[in-house]
Amino acid sequence: MDYKLLITVIISTVLVNNYVLQRFLGVCPFLGVSKEQKSAIGMSAAVIFVMILATAATWPINKYFLREDGLLGFDLGFLQIIVFILVIATLVQFVEIVLKRFMPSLYKTLGVYLPLMTTNCAIFAVTMVNIDEGFSFIVSLVNAFGSGLGFFIAMVIFSSIRFHTENSDPPQAFKGLPLILISAAILSFSFYGFAGVAENLFR
Repeated sequence: MDYKLLITVIISTVLVNNYVLQRFLGVCPFLGVSKEQKSAIGMSAAVIFVMILATAATWPINKYFLREDGLLGFDLGFLQIIVFILVIATLVQFVEIVLKRFMPSLYKTLGVYLPLMTTNCAIFAVTMVNIDEGFSFIVSLVNAFGSGLGFFIAMVIFSSIRFHTENSDPPQAFKGLPLILISAAILSFSFYGFAGVAENLFR
């Protein structure tokens, strides 16, 4: 197994091609749930869990059932989007049931953003990127974990920033949403400093 590739994939998804800060996917929960660090951590953990399970389910489904060289012998690639969304929706429902049963306070805190994970474009994008890039099953899982970890880091950092901005006294024109968006933009720009790190890591 090429461990250099796995390390490169993780660093790339966490720092260089962060789904929230560089690709601007999954922005809805990023802005909506990052007000409190507890809810940000809870949402991030749920996203990591769903990303990994969604990858573990969609990769073999695509390889063995949707491709023409699969077990069915038919080219069912046109069903890819529908099947992947159904898989993600099922996993999100599972996460909802678990949180409601064992962590009701976190379940209430996440509120409407939890079922919205079904249409979280970051989760869907990870499953599609794994297929489009031709990743193996192991590399796909690593890519899903790294993407979720990048989401986690972005959420935790931004929730810390929002904690300070919520307790600050900015000019009237910057209060509320403008300050949140400016803070997110500055955080996004800061991650551009990692450009080229993954490509040159083992040179």
